[in-house]
Amino acid sequence: MAAISVESFNNIINGKQVASPTTRNVINPATKKAIATVPVATQEQLDDAVNYAAQAQKNWAKVSQDDRGATVNKFADLLEANSETFQKLLTTEQGKPGPMAAWEVGGAVVWLREIAKQRLPTETLSDDADRKVITRHTPIGVCAGIVPWNFPVLLEVWKVAPALMAGNAIIIKPSPFTPLCGIKLVELFQHALQAHPGVLQVLSGDDRLGPWITSHPGIGKIAFTGSTATGKLVMKSASATLKRLTLELGGNDPAIVLKDVNPKVVAKELFWAAFQNNAQFCNATKRLFVHEDVYDAVLAAMVDEAKAAVVGDGADPKTTLGPIQNEMQYNKVKGYFADCVSSGLKFAVGGKIEDAAGYFVPVTLVDNPPDDSKIVKEEPFGPILPLLKWKDEAEVIRRANETPYGLGASVWGKDLEAVERIGAQLEAGTVWLNEIHQYSPHQVFGPHKESGIGAENGLAGLLGYTNTQTITLKKTPAF
Repeated sequence: MAAISVESFNNIINGKQVASPTTRNVINPATKKAIATVPVATQEQLDDAVNYAAQAQKNWAKVSQDDRGATVNKFADLLEANSETFQKLLTTEQGKPGPMAAWEVGGAVVWLREIAKQRLPTETLSDDADRKVITRHTPIGVCAGIVPWNFPVLLEVWKVAPALMAGNAIIIKPSPFTPLCGIKLVELFQHALQAHPGVLQVLSGDDRLGPWITSHPGIGKIAFTGSTATGKLVMKSASATLKRLTLELGGNDPAIVLKDVNPKVVAKELFWAAFQNNAQFCNATKRLFVHEDVYDAVLAAMVDEAKAAVVGDGADPKTTLGPIQNEMQYNKVKGYFADCVSSGLKFAVGGKIEDAAGYFVPVTLVDNPPDDSKIVKEEPFGPILPLLKWKDEAEVIRRANETPYGLGASVWGKDLEAVERIGAQLEAGTVWLNEIHQYSPHQVFGPHKESGIGAENGLAGLLGYTNTQTITLKKTPAF
């Protein structure tokens, strides 16, 4: 099985490593030190990649679905054989602790294997003596995947696998903050694409590359994961050529805790619901509504969990929460802390960010802030969580839904009838009941409201990389 080297990093265009005239440094967020240099792709290199993708896609579309699946399954074999290398690289560039990196890389292997099993359906609407009518799904052509910095391995696979299974070519743009794993994934997967190198390419770039991609006339679909503000810009740019879009954007996920829970037991699950990946997670719980009868007990148990967490370098086996991934996000998170202070809000634990060698932020809980406070209304994307009291069921449902976001939500309680009743009224694409962050390659992950459009995973995710085509055949022509 092919092994991957992480000594140098280049664009991959039509199966070849291609340098760019300029480069930029990649920073380890735990040390603020440069760990690698990557190319800054030019507009001409994007044009080349699009041209190669268009040529390769025509032949790739003729490959059977079974053979496409066999190729994607080879991707899984390659990644699994190099999993340790990717886990270490992921921790170094993203900051997450080793177990979290292993979870992400392992999850990517699972996703590749399972998406490889999916098939595009053809539906026969009618077939009689006079006419046959079918609806089928055809490739869009050249797609682009714009990958975020919080889960750079898994979310690249979420785009690559269905795009190729649907018969498309795809160009990957990894985040400028975490390009290393993204580049190496495409380089590694070339070992399974010798006859079709142009169907999977990667370009590393700066802030100019995204707009070049979203406005490029040769690209037919954009799959973007990132903030809602940037997603709106992607949509605006893509509208010039009416590109197909999948946008998985921000969230302000509520969790509603009923009065019949065991506070100490539920607090362990609620803590990781909020702080997994150091809360740099679109689906992290960002507003925790706790019934007033158990509020104090749940808050106390959450404080205990926060004090037990170890914030540090992800390479240290003792670390449970790594740094904020980049300086820009670190400064945004600091802004939420400052706003809490200036607004006179109460910290139950944490609240003060100390200067450190890396972008480290203490786990912080905000005790019952007003619903109109910044920390409640917005998405901090960092380890600061507001806990909010509630008493009336109808009122807490209204408060939970009072947001422009609609990505995920959860409800926690022993009264299953109440849990299901509340969950059915929440305005979110995924609602978890007595659990959270349960995903599957065969389970649709789709946003509501300003959390995005389209869907990933499941048949809906696969169909998002296709056009629908109806074909009619008149069997008894008059000519």
